[in-house]
Amino acid sequence: MAGDVRWGFLGAGAMARNIAPCVHAARGARLQAAAARDAGRALRLGPAGSAYDDYELLLQDPDVDAVYIALNNDAHLPMTLRALEAGKHVLCEKPLGLSGAEARRMATAAEAADKLVVEAFWYRWHPRTRRAEALVKAGLLGEVTSVTSTFTGGVTEDLVNYRYDPARGGGALYDVGCYAVSAALWAAGAAPLKQASGELELHPSGVDLAGTAQLTLGRTTADVRFGMSGQDVQEVVVEGTEGRLAIRESAFVSRYEVAELHVDDRVERFAPVDPYQLMFEAVSARIRGEADTIVEIAESIRIADAIDAVFAAARGA
Repeated sequence: MAGDVRWGFLGAGAMARNIAPCVHAARGARLQAAAARDAGRALRLGPAGSAYDDYELLLQDPDVDAVYIALNNDAHLPMTLRALEAGKHVLCEKPLGLSGAEARRMATAAEAADKLVVEAFWYRWHPRTRRAEALVKAGLLGEVTSVTSTFTGGVTEDLVNYRYDPARGGGALYDVGCYAVSAALWAAGAAPLKQASGELELHPSGVDLAGTAQLTLGRTTADVRFGMSGQDVQEVVVEGTEGRLAIRESAFVSRYEVAELHVDDRVERFAPVDPYQLMFEAVSARIRGEADTIVEIAESIRIADAIDAVFAAARGA
């Protein structure tokens, strides 16, 4: 396709309000339509076209090429499948699915519809993350032997918040732990998951409030730490036989700030960027048929499978 990719937003909550300006600023993308339970909230996102009070009406809009799903985690699977049936490409908030089986259903539906499904791990489009991935892939560190990946803190407790509702896909592993798991996987490359163990601290609501996991990925060991409370910590440390790299500050949410990547005894600095904007530009480019970097759905399936394995191990399944 030629021209701007016309995006429709499903959901107009805090996440959508945060990201809508990024689409307005993105090259090759346009916020065409938005839908929420309240059409007034959808209208405040500033769509160039229509604001709806029904998600189905947006999916039927012929002027929408792709949708961004900013709904509760339990809605990701049904809305992704419905969007694909309606002929739309999909950019879905993380976690893409609540299991590897859900992610596979999306992949199968995307292939049948000949459409993209991309998980919105926005930090993956940050130049610092892309540089770290490139260094690992190029073998600068030699064989990767260990990874430590941490994302804790930053979520305010509110029992109305879906993050504390198990029926809506709440919990720390789905909310912030998925970032830490994803970093462990890209740092380990294509190494298969051989073993997983984990411990979870449960909230009275039943969701996991915090936890730790150990993954054996080929010959790489990964220690993953996650939590919706406590001290704010975001870091990724990758050790190899010939080198070491570390992202020590805001590893997963760096935005509008100078970012640093520590590689052995030197520091590489990256100018402030908006990874959300870069994400929409890259996904829009791929939809137009251009070669640009996205989080491929096969990788999202690996992440979902690893999360499944951590849950199973922690619950003694």
